[in-house]
Amino acid sequence: MDAVRYFSYAERTLALLVQIRWPNGVTCPMCGSKRVSFISTRRLWKCGQRHDRRQFSIKVGSIFEDSPLPLDKWLVAMWLIINCKNGISSYEVARDLKVTQQTAWFMLHRIRKAMQRGSFEKMGGAGPVEADETMIGGLARFMHKDRKALKIKGTGGVGKELVVGLLDRETGKVRVAHIKDRKKKTLQDHVRANVGEGAHLFTDELASYTVVSPNWWKSYKSDTTVERFY
Repeated sequence: MDAVRYFSYAERTLALLVQIRWPNGVTCPMCGSKRVSFISTRRLWKCGQRHDRRQFSIKVGSIFEDSPLPLDKWLVAMWLIINCKNGISSYEVARDLKVTQQTAWFMLHRIRKAMQRGSFEKMGGAGPVEADETMIGGLARFMHKDRKALKIKGTGGVGKELVVGLLDRETGKVRVAHIKDRKKKTLQDHVRANVGEGAHLFTDELASYTVVSPNWWKSYKSDTTVERFY
């Protein structure tokens, strides 16, 4: 009840998250500029630089982005997870917050992921991030020649698992995840879910990283590497 009462004020929850995310002052998540003004009637900020999406909220570039849930429910859910020593189920969170079990399950996954990496922000911000993928599995070079001819077909990916990695060049943090394929939608959805807009993204020349909309990424070749701005 103490957590519910404390986070029931929108101004209080906003002030707390601003203090955690921008301890040295609010900066634009798109360009990193500190020339921002606060729109109190909408609880939004507006960047003084000229670029797309100048208005932004505390949710942009965080685990709360794309979620219609108010911040008071998010912060109470965080309080519940941190203070329940034996863990907490999505059904219990759903009852406490008056949301559906599917919504509570979604919140728990995002909060636990944020606790694992120590921040509720996405990777990158306006900094450089590298993305690459590889196949993980048994080494074909250890097989007998006859057995290799039977087992290994095509590009040699049969029986192996596909893993994608993201490296934040500024912090040195790495995120690795298992993905089902190298298709454009799979890779782009993963990058957008983990990398903040405005990040400087480095990839190889795999066509799946090329975004259909020119407003998202601009690419150019530099030796054997394609730099894309996201």
